[in-house]
Amino acid sequence: MPFEGRFGLFCLNLQLTQILPRNNIVKLISVYTGSFKGLSEESWMLAMVMLINRAGSMVLPFLGVYMTGYLHFSIENSGIILSFFGIGSVLGSWLGGLITDKIGEYRVQSLSLLLSVPLFCLIPLFKTEAGLAAIILIQSIVSETFRPANSVAITKYAKPENITRAFSLNRMAVNLGFSIGPALGGILSAISYEFLFFSNALAALLAGLMYIRFFGKRNKLASLKPEKVKEAIVVKKDNSPYRDGKFLLYCFFCMLFSICFFQLFSTLTIFYKDTAHLSQQSIGYILGYSGFLIVLLEMGFVQIAEKYFSLAFTLFIGTVLCGISYAMLAFDYSILTLVVSMTLLCIGEIWTLPFISTITALRSGKNNKGAYMGMNGISVALAFIITPYVGTMTADKLGFNTLWIGTGVLAVGIAAGFYFVIPWMLKKRAVKS
Repeated sequence: MPFEGRFGLFCLNLQLTQILPRNNIVKLISVYTGSFKGLSEESWMLAMVMLINRAGSMVLPFLGVYMTGYLHFSIENSGIILSFFGIGSVLGSWLGGLITDKIGEYRVQSLSLLLSVPLFCLIPLFKTEAGLAAIILIQSIVSETFRPANSVAITKYAKPENITRAFSLNRMAVNLGFSIGPALGGILSAISYEFLFFSNALAALLAGLMYIRFFGKRNKLASLKPEKVKEAIVVKKDNSPYRDGKFLLYCFFCMLFSICFFQLFSTLTIFYKDTAHLSQQSIGYILGYSGFLIVLLEMGFVQIAEKYFSLAFTLFIGTVLCGISYAMLAFDYSILTLVVSMTLLCIGEIWTLPFISTITALRSGKNNKGAYMGMNGISVALAFIITPYVGTMTADKLGFNTLWIGTGVLAVGIAAGFYFVIPWMLKKRAVKS
């Protein structure tokens, strides 16, 4: 973390100790630790597997810099290639949701993790634009089948009242890994970009072996239960998410939000390097800071939202904060502004992404959660196609200021959409339950 970030955290801790009485600090710690209580052993292990996997998540944030700085591709062509990751994410989410309801989340997650290993190792061998686009497409399809299966596993092993916190725990693991990965990736990329891909492969292998070891016996025991056979027979009685008009509208707003948010993985790092003139190590530190902040705040902030906010208002305020975080970059990009912007983006992310999954779970039926999670995953994955191309093209043709202001304005409109669509979508379902 840069000196400014460390100094800011030190000042915040100093102010808290001066302003808050000691007993209030103890209460805050008690509330924070209490937010972890009640989560199942399986939920913790799913989070641990995700932590190991995402600790190697060095490729995607640096892929744009890798293509423009190392392979010397143009910004526009780099955006097109990044869009192939989005195409693979769409196909992977659809395929993952489909086969999860057929063969179970255990097999899908195991295959996804293990097959990702050789594919990550192959990426550095492709130096042409067409070749790199092809291998990224294949790797994305395989890795993204993991997401809907993982979401189904979270709902399977979590108590109904703990679903959002279980998703938050999983996301906290993602962000803890993401705070480690990019920071290390910034250092390794300065030596050799190949280290990024091989490290990602190693992390996927370790995560896969740990997942199989822990959940293998549980999956065999579950397959022996006769009620599982009965559930498989009646799976077609649940509605399809592809014919659920309200849910499709909700997914449309999720896609628009993801288009705004995923600037983090494409154009934002290019902006840091080319406009703010940050080194690769500094970019890694800022991304690492974001992961650390989410790990520190997410469970507590989720608990606050669950206690005091409605689902609609939570997504409303979270989306608005994400929009503000990008819009402010149009006016200043000093190191202090970059840190404040990332802080707002993290808080907005906390009050949006885990609740998007919770709302999807609430809308789905008992036997089609994979299909619903897959459909929501498709809406998010579509943003991976749109964001890199539109973002890099807008930055190239109109400048980053236009991109950031446009992102902020769009986010406010999306927030309003969430606020009205979510109660309308869940009202009938809540009455039924």
